[in-house]
Amino acid sequence: MGSSLADALRALAAGELVVYPTDTLLGVAARATDRDAVDRLAAAKDRPRDMPVSVAVSSTEEVESLATLSTATRRFLRSRLPGPYTLLLPASARARRLLAPSLLSPGGRLGVRVPDHPVARELARRAGAITSTSANRHGTPPARTVAEARRAFGDRVAVYLPAVPRPTGRPSMLVDLTRARPHVLRRR
Repeated sequence: MGSSLADALRALAAGELVVYPTDTLLGVAARATDRDAVDRLAAAKDRPRDMPVSVAVSSTEEVESLATLSTATRRFLRSRLPGPYTLLLPASARARRLLAPSLLSPGGRLGVRVPDHPVARELARRAGAITSTSANRHGTPPARTVAEARRAFGDRVAVYLPAVPRPTGRPSMLVDLTRARPHVLRRR
């Protein structure tokens, strides 16, 4: 398969995996509503199945449909997204119904990103919520280039989108917004 956005959208619709650029790292996408594709993603990464993966969406409005937000949480995300953040939020009833179950923590939390990268946001806008996990095998450093991602995954990934513009190479900041106050779990 090719390496265009159209190729990536066809692959996602067929339940296949796609490597794509974000503002932080290269990510691996599966449609977040496709349980089998999310399972294939976990297998390709050798990731424990009980370790949830975050999702990427194209806008803060989409975050609001997937999570239960307080006024303060809504203000937090609107002031920082799109950007290099993964936000842990209480999953909405809609998210629990539509998303692959392995994307939610046992406590019903969901990791959500709105990457500040045009390709990532357009992919999520056109495909719907996609997984947002770094392009690497579990326990190894994230791929810095498409060539490194290709060496890690080979034909387990159907489409490798060019990393343009180039990601920063640093992971997103992980912020737990399920508490009374934002709690940083991982700094950039």
